[in-house]
Amino acid sequence: MLSEVLLVSAPGKVILHGEHAVVHGKVALAVALNLRTFLRLQPHSTGKVGLNLPNIGIKQAWDVASLQLLDTSFLEQGDITALTPEQVEKLKEVAGCPEDCANDHKWLAVLAFLFLYLSICRKQRWTEEDLELINKWAFQGERVIHGNPSGVDNTVSTWGGALRYQQGKISSLKRPPALKILLTNTKVPRSTKALVAGVRNRLLKFPEIVAPVLTSIEAISLECERVLAEMASAPTPGHYLVLEELIDMNQHHLNALGVGHASLDQLCQVTTAHGLHSKLTGGGGGGCGITLLRPDLQRLEVEAAKQALTGCGFDCWETSIGAPGVSVHAATSLDAPILQALDGI
Repeated sequence: MLSEVLLVSAPGKVILHGEHAVVHGKVALAVALNLRTFLRLQPHSTGKVGLNLPNIGIKQAWDVASLQLLDTSFLEQGDITALTPEQVEKLKEVAGCPEDCANDHKWLAVLAFLFLYLSICRKQRWTEEDLELINKWAFQGERVIHGNPSGVDNTVSTWGGALRYQQGKISSLKRPPALKILLTNTKVPRSTKALVAGVRNRLLKFPEIVAPVLTSIEAISLECERVLAEMASAPTPGHYLVLEELIDMNQHHLNALGVGHASLDQLCQVTTAHGLHSKLTGGGGGGCGITLLRPDLQRLEVEAAKQALTGCGFDCWETSIGAPGVSVHAATSLDAPILQALDGI
């Protein structure tokens, strides 16, 4: 079933522009973030394959020999939503799910892992159909978290690069040059579901005010898309100045929608003091913000900004956007710090 170490990684995701507007049919631009989550599958002498998810209280193990005896032909269709009730029950039985797990979302992770392990993880190379299946499972996770997600998050993490999203239609953008950013976590918890509902309520209450704000956010997304397309062939300092203006305008619009937060205001103020431009990314109400790093910045300037942000109690990472999507790796292809971190698990 699994004869050697299998290393899989997936990128993070940030929304460049279009937060909340996308829920109302507007254009959003999303990019894969080069901060990756790694999964290591490796054989053990116990003859079992295990799944340990301590954050949600899941620890399961299966006998590999028993899994090898299973008739997994029904998995070849590659879509769990097409399984019959009897096949779903069989998968639950193999997974060891309790009888009362129907409404317990954490068991979705167990079924997803086992389904993907049996149907995909044995392969050395993933096909487009495999990636579609991964994307479908990731979307199910998004439904648990967000209620009625747009599908942007799971799609960009699966396929990578940069995507344009509108009303369920997703298209890839020509990749711009590597844009360096700071990703800052304010550590303020928030509910994306509640924030989305808040914007919807504000739209119903003040339609003539909020609808134009959403339209303006879409215009910012479209202008950013145009600039990124130009930068793909010949980036100039002027392009970065336009991107900074768009970031500032979008942040003000998002505050008008009611999804800002004092911590995000502080983030923007700190980076502005260092000549940088920032905005929230995602649901808002806390969470994370992104800061564009122009290529002409000196190393000391970047480090000073990072130090100021961490001095506020925030976590800050320097990274880039437009990363590859979910990938299988050979151990020899990974950097030493990643291998050391995996070995320490």
